[in-house]
Amino acid sequence: MSKPLKQIHLAAHFPGVNNTTVWSDPASGSHIEFSSFAHFARTAERAKFDFLFLAEGLRLREQGGKIYDLDVVGRPDTFTVLSALAAVTDRLGLTGTINSTFNEPYEVARQFASLDHLSGGRAAWNVVTSWDAFTGENFRRGGFLPQAERYSRAKEFLATAHELFDSWHGDEILADQETGVFLRDAKAGAFVHRGQHFDIHGRFNVPRSPQGRPVIFQAGDSEEGREFAASDADAIFSRHATLEAGRAFYTDVKRRLAKYGRRPDQLLILPAATFTLADTDEEARELAKEVRRQQVSGATALRHLEFVWNRDLSGYDPDGPLPDIDPDVTSRHLAEGRAQVRMYRDPLATAREWRELAAAHNWSIRDLVIETGNRQNFIGSAETIARTIDEYVQNDASDGFILVPHVTPTGLDAFADKVVPLLQERGVFRTDYEGPTLRDHLGLVHPDGLGDRRAAS
Repeated sequence: MSKPLKQIHLAAHFPGVNNTTVWSDPASGSHIEFSSFAHFARTAERAKFDFLFLAEGLRLREQGGKIYDLDVVGRPDTFTVLSALAAVTDRLGLTGTINSTFNEPYEVARQFASLDHLSGGRAAWNVVTSWDAFTGENFRRGGFLPQAERYSRAKEFLATAHELFDSWHGDEILADQETGVFLRDAKAGAFVHRGQHFDIHGRFNVPRSPQGRPVIFQAGDSEEGREFAASDADAIFSRHATLEAGRAFYTDVKRRLAKYGRRPDQLLILPAATFTLADTDEEARELAKEVRRQQVSGATALRHLEFVWNRDLSGYDPDGPLPDIDPDVTSRHLAEGRAQVRMYRDPLATAREWRELAAAHNWSIRDLVIETGNRQNFIGSAETIARTIDEYVQNDASDGFILVPHVTPTGLDAFADKVVPLLQERGVFRTDYEGPTLRDHLGLVHPDGLGDRRAAS
C-alpha cells in the first residue's frame, strides 16, 4: 500500500524589518499603514493559508553606531496589528513574535489570551529570546541576563504563561446570556509561581480562550533551540535551504519528541522560503537574478560582510575582492542588534571559507553575499514551484513553508492565484478550512483534549 499524501501547511510572513523586500519596486508599499497588512492578510486567507506571521523588533538596528537604514527601520506593535487583523479576517491564524527575555509572563499571557478571544481562537506565539545587552538597553533590566540563561528563562516564562492560561477551566465558568459570564468557583484565575526567574502570585483576569492556549512557535536552530522546540513548541521555523539539509533537520528535531512523551506529528517543521514566480522556468531564473541584485546592493553587501569582519569596510569596492585582512575578534561588535551576528560563531573560519569560495568562483564581495544567502528560494513557473514544494513535504524535508515575498503587500497575490490551485489539484492542500481555530488548521491537540483529529483517524 502506498504512503498517504501529506497535507502541506502554508503561511505568509509579512517581512517588516528585513533585507528581503525590494524597496525600489514600484509595487512595494508601506510597512506601517494598516491597508498593507490588511491586503496581505486577506490574500493569505483567500488562499486558505494556515496563518500570517509577524516578526518583532524591540530596537532599531544599528551598525557602526548609526541606524541601519538599508532596510525598513520601523515596526508597529505586534499585538496592535494582529488585533486589528482579527477584525478583517475570519479564519486566518495570527502569529506574533514576542520576546521572553524583556517581557513578563502575566502581561504576555493576558495579551495572547485576549487576542485568542478577539479572533475566535486564531492566536499563536513565536517565543524568542534576546541574546544581547544592546536590545536590553531599552528596558529596565538591560543586559542583566547572561546568554547561557536565556533559554532557561524562556522555558520558565512559557511554563508560567501556561499556568496563567490554565488557571481558568471550563467547569469554573457559567455563561448566562442575560447577565454575562460569572464564576462558579471563586478560585478561577488564581495562580502561584515560584521559580528561578519568576516569583508571582495573584489572579489571572482573562477567562479561558477558545484554544485554551495560543499555538506555540519557536525559531531557534541551536542545540538549545531544538530541545526547547521538542519539549514545548507546536511548530518550529527552519532556515535549511536544500532538500538534504531539510531532511536532516526534520529527522533530528522529530526524533527528540519521544523523550518528552510526544508524537512526531505534534511538532510541525516550517522553513521560511522566498519565491520567484514567472510564466516559464527560464523567465523565473532571470527574474530571480534581478531580484537578488536588487536585494543586495553594494552597500548592503559591505554591511553584511562587516557582520563577520567586525571592521569598517566602507572603503572596499563591493564589486572587488574580499578583504585580505582577518576579522577583528577582540573588539565590541560593530553590528550590534543584528540577528546575523549569531550565525557566525567562528568569524575566522567563516572568513577562510568565504575566501576559498570567492577564489574558486571568481566572486566579488557582492557576488559572494548573493550566492551564500542561506534561504530557501523556490524559482520557476507555477507548475515547477508547486511540484518542488510538494517534493520537499512528501520527502520529509518539511511539513510546509512560511512564504516571504520580496514585494509587499501584493507579492503574495500571484502565488495565491497560480500555485495554490495546482497544489489543490494534487490533493495536498485544502480547498477550505476544516474548522475555525488555528489548532484546527494545523491539526493540533487542544490543551483540554479537544480537536485532535489526527489521533482519532
